[in-house]
Amino acid sequence: MAVEERSVSAPPKKGEAVDVLIIGAGPSGSVAAKHLSAAGFSVVTLEQGNWPDANNFPGRGAEFELAAQKQWHPNPNVRDLPRDYPINTSSSDINPLMFAGVGGSTTLYAGHWTPFLPSDFRVRTLDGIADDWPFTYEDLLPYLEEVEREVGVSGLPGNPVYPTQSAFPTPPLPIGKVGRKAAEGFDKLGWHWWPGTNAIPSVPYNGLNACVRRGTCMTGCPEGAKSTSDITYWPHALKNGARLITGARVRKIEVDDNGMATGAVYIDSNGRERRQNAGIVIVCANGIGTPRLLQLSKTAKFPDGLANSSGLVGKRLMMHPFSAVLGVFNDPLDSWQGPFGQMVDSFQFYESDEKRGFKRGAKWGVMPGGGPLGATSFVGTKVFAGEGGKVEDSWGVNLHKLVERRFNHMMVYGIIGEDLPEESNRVELDPEMTDSDGIAAPKLFYKTSDNSTKMLRFHVDRCLEAADAAGAIETQVVHQMPDTGWHLLGTCLMGNDPKKSVVNQWGQTHDIPNLYIFDGSTFPTSGGLNPTATIMSVALRQTKHLINERRNVRAA
Repeated sequence: MAVEERSVSAPPKKGEAVDVLIIGAGPSGSVAAKHLSAAGFSVVTLEQGNWPDANNFPGRGAEFELAAQKQWHPNPNVRDLPRDYPINTSSSDINPLMFAGVGGSTTLYAGHWTPFLPSDFRVRTLDGIADDWPFTYEDLLPYLEEVEREVGVSGLPGNPVYPTQSAFPTPPLPIGKVGRKAAEGFDKLGWHWWPGTNAIPSVPYNGLNACVRRGTCMTGCPEGAKSTSDITYWPHALKNGARLITGARVRKIEVDDNGMATGAVYIDSNGRERRQNAGIVIVCANGIGTPRLLQLSKTAKFPDGLANSSGLVGKRLMMHPFSAVLGVFNDPLDSWQGPFGQMVDSFQFYESDEKRGFKRGAKWGVMPGGGPLGATSFVGTKVFAGEGGKVEDSWGVNLHKLVERRFNHMMVYGIIGEDLPEESNRVELDPEMTDSDGIAAPKLFYKTSDNSTKMLRFHVDRCLEAADAAGAIETQVVHQMPDTGWHLLGTCLMGNDPKKSVVNQWGQTHDIPNLYIFDGSTFPTSGGLNPTATIMSVALRQTKHLINERRNVRAA
């Protein structure tokens, strides 16, 4: 389907209402749109970005690593495109990363597919901190397996850290020389590792091509191989009759005198204000965009923002503090090859151990080092800014020697530490900063906790041991990278008690019965891994419940 053929759905007619309005066409919104439209609901989705055009992805060009520093940077404040909105991060230790467009941040993610483990749903029970989820891993498993079939996940069944489940729809991608070298170190230490599970099929599947291991996943996949929801979900949703309006920046959700949602007001791509009426509104704007929109939509009846009688809208922001270890080896590793998703992963130190002096743990993903610029920077952060980095290495002859020594000889151990929920980490409306339509921008207040700092230090030390066991001749550490806020979670808490949460287990807000939230903002805990698999699975579970309960939903 060519971009020009799919770019615009007809705007709503004045007074027109649909069954369901979805705000956001990213992973969770895409799941909802496909399945609701298949069940016969009339659906309109508003997306502030546009359709991604693979012809514009820089991965086929030699300059793709340069493009990733600006035009394709995951930080919207760096990218600064018209469809982005600015975010005040002056009071945040971590910068949020996101992408406005159909498919959302799946356009730029690495494709790591790591569902939450059973323990992630029972953190209060197991560790006496945070909250248990209102459902279990076992409750979610059937929906996870269905999403994996739709996404086209590649992987090897049998990972011992997970309970038994159905086989993945496509075989695992090769772990390559990078994965084999990492596995050598893990095996010497007797530590867990497993071939990486990725949202990148190894054979053609559901509109996707097979991965050709180009390794440019994080600037868009020019091969159409990485599973992004504009490819795997939206063609089905549109065929079902769903409508998708791009370039639509939502200004507020409207409610009537009875406190029921009636739709949303948005600014279209021509700067005109429009209104979309609906019987049900589902917000899927991520852990920053969703609380921002609820706060923008305050009324006399809801003076603190919609669905905020608990006072928790915007609070408990979790963004996964992240550290990385670079290992350099004598052997050539073909480390420019992809996928940039994980070659292998390790959950050796994922679960809590009170002897370590902190709660919970982290997952490691072993990734390739990238191209020539990957020798001097990785995951967007200069190597020289890390611990032990030498400024003189970045100049003149020394720079050339550095690239020659590291290029094709390096791997990255990426450490995703569980981020515990704290109410002081939050999203508020900025009193001065606005987007290009004059709508108040979000301001983040986020400080990395002592628990996270201790956790990452521990895991960095263990990764250094793994690199040494694998034969690394050089290592480099970047601790608590700032540009790693990919995972925006927790700002609209899910729970059973309306006084202590924003939505119930089905994503339905306690305060407004026909207003739902289906994205990662509802997560009670963050896990210590990439959350896209769980976000999409939870969205499917909630969507199917909404379908089954359609006769009992109170409409506007």
